[in-house]
Amino acid sequence: MKNNKNDYLKELNIESQRISILWKSALVGFAVALIVMAYRFVLGKMESLSFQLYGYLKNNLVLLPLVLIVLGITGYGVGTLVKKNRAISGSGIPQVKGIILGHFNFNWFNTLWSKFFGGALSVLAGLSVGREGPSIQLGACVAEGLGNKLCDTHTERKYMIASGAGAGLAAAFNAPLAGVVFVMEEIFKYISPRIMLATMVSTIVAGSMARFVFGTAPVLHFPIQDAIPVNAYWMVCLLGIILGCAGSLYNLVLLKTQKLYKKVSSIRFRVIIPFLLACFLGLVFPVVLGGGHAAMEHLNLSGGLGFLSILFLVKFLFSMISFGSGAPGGIFFPLLVLGAIIGTLFGKLAVMYLGLDPALINNIIILGMTGFFAAIVRAPLTGIVLLLEMTGSFNNMLPLAITAMIASLTADLLKSAPIYDSLLENQIKENNAANLPDEGEKTTIEMLVHHGSPASDQCIKGLDLPENCLIVAIQRDGKYIIPRGETLIKANDDLTFLVNLHEEAGYREALEKLVTTDE
Repeated sequence: MKNNKNDYLKELNIESQRISILWKSALVGFAVALIVMAYRFVLGKMESLSFQLYGYLKNNLVLLPLVLIVLGITGYGVGTLVKKNRAISGSGIPQVKGIILGHFNFNWFNTLWSKFFGGALSVLAGLSVGREGPSIQLGACVAEGLGNKLCDTHTERKYMIASGAGAGLAAAFNAPLAGVVFVMEEIFKYISPRIMLATMVSTIVAGSMARFVFGTAPVLHFPIQDAIPVNAYWMVCLLGIILGCAGSLYNLVLLKTQKLYKKVSSIRFRVIIPFLLACFLGLVFPVVLGGGHAAMEHLNLSGGLGFLSILFLVKFLFSMISFGSGAPGGIFFPLLVLGAIIGTLFGKLAVMYLGLDPALINNIIILGMTGFFAAIVRAPLTGIVLLLEMTGSFNNMLPLAITAMIASLTADLLKSAPIYDSLLENQIKENNAANLPDEGEKTTIEMLVHHGSPASDQCIKGLDLPENCLIVAIQRDGKYIIPRGETLIKANDDLTFLVNLHEEAGYREALEKLVTTDE
């Protein structure tokens, strides 16, 4: 890693960073696109091969004992990989947030190849996991590797990691705007001009490359004929409430499943469980295997309510068992599929009993995905932009916003914490945060002052700043102010704090309470 000790003075030379951020972010977007597109291609082949192998096994059951042995050994191998590198467990999004917030310091190269290899084996076995979360982590790893070589400061390096995460999402979904919004809404939870600049450049480059290779067709093929009429918006509101309740249940069950898995002595053996279960489901109900592309083909009015209910229940439980084991793989696409199934069930019932126009069933399916995502991740704007880009239709913009808002609010009222925040909290408790920087190193933290926060309309000398923490720069209305004790802090000020690098995570928590309002 490049020596960044005590280089924090470079971080204050903000104007000179802009050109540097542009070309470095473009390079990150290019490199991330290459890795994520390769991962996307490999996982597509692995998922297709998985269905072929289980189809062949169904006609040659004499091979079942051999297949179970191979799956058991493979599951043990993937579990061993996770045991040696806990950073690759699950989707990887909480780990990326933890690195940026200063909680973790994993080896980026080991994480990169382990995640790629472990994720491919998990999909080949048929586990109900997605490629999108891992793509975000792979992008962050690539960006961290480049940042170690190219960036002069810790702060700039974290900008690159964030831009790499956004580029990973853009390349996975052909959704560059969703990549930008995801970084702002989910990872940082505030808007910074420099972070936005870095992320926009990298996601545009990565998204453009992905569209060039995989084509410009929407990732999800749900043709929209008409917009939902205003007199049917009450159904949209009802669907949002249902999705909020379902999303809260999803988060609760997932966290409970992880706790239940901890009773198994070693993660090496935990991963074997979904690997063997995948074989059984591959023989009796293969539609639930993989991320869920096969299940999407059954989401229409011709599907029976009984079949759709069973599909949801089995996919839900298999997703819990797959992700809860710690196997490398994400929940992004599987949860979108579950939301789509809820939308299909609701739409079918609405057509039968509430007078909904059957031509609007695809609209309702898309609303189901958006609302379920918003309720689980608590990133409604990301869900809206993501589904707009994935479907290529803007007819649903207002219903999407209503559904996402109501689903997110319902989950809040049910006291359901955002899933990635909960997963990060659990990982912080389990991880010993090894290899954190030496005590002599410094870094800066950039935060935006919210209206009504304790820092708003207060002089710097009156702020209850943590020990050994200094405000070294203030950006207001595009201009930079030299901070003094009498300087008045105002809402929307962009503050730069100087802190000890090895205590960064603790400082962030304390400073967030100072500059933000209670939600």
